[in-house]
Amino acid sequence: MLNTDKELKLYYSIGEVADMFGVNPSLLRFWEKEFPQISPRTIGRGIRQYRKEDVETIGLIYHLVKEKGMTLPGARQRLKDNKEATIRNYEIVNKLKAIKDELLAIKRELDGR
Repeated sequence: MLNTDKELKLYYSIGEVADMFGVNPSLLRFWEKEFPQISPRTIGRGIRQYRKEDVETIGLIYHLVKEKGMTLPGARQRLKDNKEATIRNYEIVNKLKAIKDELLAIKRELDGR
């Protein structure tokens, strides 16, 4: 699940993006080879810089592969055939998770009284 408070940055390092999703940088490098939609900018010595769009695409891939359990070919096909619906579903799931987290925080607060 996406864990970021760095909304204002233009570029993110591979380490920052890996931390957002709780994965290893090597997985991101692997996904770059498997999904042409991920295309970070590379600067001197192969340092990757991910744009917000790249991070959002990685979030979709993470959702499909890690949370929904799809295979890489299945996720690749889903993004190719039906990206808009996949994005909508991903956004809905993220909103529901945020609401759940907020409700759990309220419950903890009330239980503490």
